[in-house]
Amino acid sequence: MSIGETYLAVQGWIGSDIRFKEVSEGLPVATFRLATTPRQFDRSTGGWTDRPTNWFTVECWRALATNVNQSMERGHPVVVTGRFRTTEWQDEEGAPRSRLILEAYGIGHDLSKGTATFTKTQPRPQSQELPPPDQDLPTSLTDAPSQQPQAA
Repeated sequence: MSIGETYLAVQGWIGSDIRFKEVSEGLPVATFRLATTPRQFDRSTGGWTDRPTNWFTVECWRALATNVNQSMERGHPVVVTGRFRTTEWQDEEGAPRSRLILEAYGIGHDLSKGTATFTKTQPRPQSQELPPPDQDLPTSLTDAPSQQPQAA
C-alpha cells in the first residue's frame, strides 16, 4: 500500500447496468454504479430507518472486468474492495470537474443476501495479461482514448 491512498471495502447493490469496454488494444474495463444505504435503529420508534444512499462509481480492469461483466448485473448485492482515486477534467465550458472512483481490486456477491456458485476461469497467457513494459496504460476509463467522462 502506498502512503496517502485510501483502501476500503463497501457492501452494497449494483445500481446500474455494467458498462464493459476494451481500451488500449484489448484491455478490458468495466464500470458500474454502487449504492449503499446505511441503516440505523431508531429507539423512539423501535424500528430501523434508512439513512441517505451513498453512490460510488466502481471501475474494474483486466480479468476482474471480464469476470464482473459475465457474473453480475444490476440489482446484485456485492462487496467491493479497492481504493479511492480522484479523476479530474474540464467540462465543455472549461470548468474544472472531478469524480471519486472506487478502483476495485476484488468484487464478490454478498452471501449474507443469497447464494452463489463459483466457476474458476482459465488463466490468460501472461503475454495477454499485461501489455509490453514500454506501453503506457490509461489510469482510468476517462483517460482511455475516445472516452468522455459522464456526470455522476
